[in-house]
Amino acid sequence: MFKKAIVTSLVLSISAAFAGAAQAEYVVRLGNLKFAHYGAVSYIKEIAPKCGIKVDEKVFPKGLDAMQAVIAGELDVAAVSSEAVISARASGAPIYIVAGFAKGGARLVTRPDLGIKTVKELKGKKVGVTRGGIQDILLAAELSQNGLSYSDQPGKDVQIIYLGFPDLNQALLGKNVDAIMQSEPYSAQAINKGFGAELIKPYDTPIGEPVRTMVMTEKFYKENRPLAEKFMRCFVEATKTFIDNKDLAEKYVRETIFKGQITKEDFVNAIGNSPYSYDVTPEHIQITTDLMQKYGVGKMAKPPVAKDWVKTDLLDAAKKSLNIK
Repeated sequence: MFKKAIVTSLVLSISAAFAGAAQAEYVVRLGNLKFAHYGAVSYIKEIAPKCGIKVDEKVFPKGLDAMQAVIAGELDVAAVSSEAVISARASGAPIYIVAGFAKGGARLVTRPDLGIKTVKELKGKKVGVTRGGIQDILLAAELSQNGLSYSDQPGKDVQIIYLGFPDLNQALLGKNVDAIMQSEPYSAQAINKGFGAELIKPYDTPIGEPVRTMVMTEKFYKENRPLAEKFMRCFVEATKTFIDNKDLAEKYVRETIFKGQITKEDFVNAIGNSPYSYDVTPEHIQITTDLMQKYGVGKMAKPPVAKDWVKTDLLDAAKKSLNIK
């Protein structure tokens, strides 16, 4: 009887161990950022149980930080803007772009008291931007196509001031800069609070509306295929939910992500300029890569060729399974 009890206990222990291992196997480590248009990505963890997975989300201050965590093997998937992913791939990181989750999300905002109406009028001004972000590329493209030279040192037509996203608004409010190339919802907040005025939405460059990208490690993509498929279906379902149910999207972003720090108007204006989406193309990533190289963003010795590492097969299958065209 005693031996039987020991055997039973041992079997239960082994079963528990296997169950624990199986459970751990189904945890997807997700990196994300705190922006309104990243909300549907964050919502994945809320519906993950019905997708048959568990999602462990970690929020980073900027895309480059999230990419460092991916490279270090701390994340399986991350939601970041394309330039951070391109830089990482150029450095040899074994990653794939597997989806797009939002587009747009940038705005060139000026101090209202300056009365600036065109990009050319930024000559002699200080413009803030976050270094290495898609806004950095868009600012370089806008200034260049308007014939303005720029540097983070004095002496050029425009002096660039590099700051983090929240700090850009504070600098504009404090009149330490004359304009900012800002992300959402921060640009919407600056305008709604009256210390910023929209100059342009910078989508007249070859990039058009920049696509925010979902990146996945090659290891996860190749070695955890069933889990990767479940995660992608969950991503598509979360995104569709936010596109179809705007009230839910607003409530989740304003209350859960921003803890009431942004208003209804902030959210509506932000998502109006950065709608949720699913798709990304190799062509878009190649154009972004080419402009990064042209303007020296990311300092790539060997720019990656987009068609080699933009893999949308998981996305296509997920959309098909949910009848999304």
